[in-house]
This record gives sequence, structure tokens and C-alpha cells, in this order.
Amino acid sequence: MTTSKRISQSAFDGSRLRVILLVDLQEGAQQQFLDAYEHMRNHVASVPGHLTDQLCQSAENPSQWLITSEWASAPSYLAWVSSEDHIETVRPMQSCVRDLRSMRFNILRETGRTAPPIAPPTTATTATTNGLQAPAYVGDGLTRHALTFTVKPGSESKVAEILADYAPPRSRVDDTTRLRRTTLFMHGNRVVRTVEVQGDLMAALRHVSRQPEVRAVEEALNPHLELSRDLTDPESARAFFTRAAMPAVHHVTRDVPGGGPEPSELRRHALYYPARPGCGMTLARLLSEQDEAAADDPASPVHRSTVFHRDDIVVRLIDVSGDPETDPVRALGVHGTRKAAVLARMLDGAALGVEGPLTSERDATRLLTHAGMTLITDRTAPQS
Repeated sequence: MTTSKRISQSAFDGSRLRVILLVDLQEGAQQQFLDAYEHMRNHVASVPGHLTDQLCQSAENPSQWLITSEWASAPSYLAWVSSEDHIETVRPMQSCVRDLRSMRFNILRETGRTAPPIAPPTTATTATTNGLQAPAYVGDGLTRHALTFTVKPGSESKVAEILADYAPPRSRVDDTTRLRRTTLFMHGNRVVRTVEVQGDLMAALRHVSRQPEVRAVEEALNPHLELSRDLTDPESARAFFTRAAMPAVHHVTRDVPGGGPEPSELRRHALYYPARPGCGMTLARLLSEQDEAAADDPASPVHRSTVFHRDDIVVRLIDVSGDPETDPVRALGVHGTRKAAVLARMLDGAALGVEGPLTSERDATRLLTHAGMTLITDRTAPQS
């Protein structure tokens, strides 16, 4: 029997989303927390896509609380959580909290509803029944996340030097969590850092932030950042990293024929797709759909793809067999003249320094060159 190596996961599957916040309160902050929650609850009720929320207190430890919310879809929640409105709304709650852990779940089954048929999706946006995730995703044990920020124009070479020259943190976080891969890219004055974590993402990020070598790098970056921050101030640090977060909205790893090992010659690239105002989520969805379809195309050089999105910024991380320029259309993630025309309409070509239609392979090669990000460092931890 052949075992499939196909891995697929998408925020665009149409399913409702359950968000869970596990909260540990500071001593004596209960009333302040309740007041802050009321403020947040009243505000979030009018946010598009928000359906309901609950506040629960532990029956065993009164300082432990649980906040759950339900959203019509992952994109509606991600649009809210990455907004300035969200940062300001939750700010009163931050000083009450000793520790917080956030988790997101697609709703797969629900008592009292007819379960949808178990069948593999045909695209990244397969409609679901009653907002339920139709298939159970098959994962690879990794959580993917990215951060992006800009540095002052003229400081790019110095920033690249700082980011490339540091000792990597220990990959082992605890008994169940490992930092598997960290890759940094730059495009002009924009930095993108992607991480792959086995286990608890937040535990891994906290682990990394505490390492002396990483803190030294972050402090060295501070004078060059366009958006200032003070990492010694918890509120300033939280606001900066909240604004920098780029969640992965789609990931697919293609099936390996015969269930064998993946190609050994894969090389990692990142492509930057600045969107026209208000088009970021739609552009991310287009690339996700195209990557899902391309995973079934044996001619595609892309073995693995992850789409990250925030506001009007989309970054696509790809592991490619060979040189992407030998097949620029597939490397860009667009197939067919119609899809290419849609991409061209949504893309902010002026921000890339390349404008006009995307009608030929020459156009695709030119866009690929302008969208390609410069690799600064790629650190892979051993699998042991």
C-alpha cells in the first residue's frame, strides 16, 4: 500500500473558526480584567465575521480564565486580529495578564448537525457544509509563522549583516517543542523572518526571545527600524510583534510518487507580492488556490509552498527543484492567462518596480525577478 505524502492546510476552506485564549491573571487584577473584557466584548460584537464569544472562569483555580470566540471564517478573524483596532481594543487587558496562550481551531464536527462527506478538497476554498471543515487535514507536525517589518532606507546592507551574523538559538525548547527552521529574507527595506516549529509555537517564540544571542541581534536592529520599539517594555514589545505577525494562511506539500523521500536538491525561495489597497486577502486566496491545484501537476517545480498574509502584504515561501526562472509562470504561482490577469490587477506593480500586464513568459520572468526576495540566512535544526 502506497502512503501519500500530500500535506494541505488552508484558511480558505470556508469553515467556521473557534479561537481559544487561555488566560492566567495577575494577582488582584480580576475586576480590572472583567471590565476590560466587557469593553472588548461590546466592541468585537460589531466586527464583521464575529459570531459569538464566552468568558469562563476555572472551577479549580480562580486566576485561570478561558475566552472562546467563534468566527464565520479564518480570514474574518485574521483581518480583525491584525488590525490596529484590535491592538487598541485589547490593550486594557494586557496589564491584567500574567500569561496568555492563543489557539485557533477549524470546526470539523458538531453535535446535532449532519456530518459532511469525507472527501479530499479539489481547491483551497472548497465549500463546507454548515460552515464545517469537510476533510480532516493531514499535517507534518510543523507550525509555520512569519514576522515582517521595515528598516530605514539606507540601512539595508547593515541590517543584512546583523541578521546574517549571529549564533542560532538552541533548537530544543522543551520535551515536546523544537525550533526546526528559521529563514530570513529581505526585499528592499522589508525584512521577513519565517519559522517552522514542532510543538508549541508560542513556547518556541518565547524561548527564542530569551536567548542572549537573539536579544543582542534585536537590540542591534533597534536603531535601524522604521517603527521604533522598546523590548524592555512589555506593552511596546507586544504591540511591535503583533503588528509584525504574518500568519500562514495556506500550506501544501505535494505528494511524492511512490511515497518515497522528497527531492534532495530542493532550494528555498521567498516571493513578495505587495497588493493594491484592500486586495491582500483576495491575492493570498488566489495564490493558495493556484498552489493547491499545482500540487497535482507533476511538471511543477514547486514541491512545497506556504502563503503568509498580513494587510496588503503577501509572501509566498516555496521549496523548488531547480532554478525557478526555468519555469517562471509556475514559480510565480499563476497558471493560465486569466489567473495571470487577475494577479496583475491585484498586485501593486509600482511597489515592485514593475507594472503592466502579465501576458507572456517574459513578463513572468520580469515579475519573478522583481518579486524575488534576497536570502539572508537559512538555519535548519537536526531532526533528532
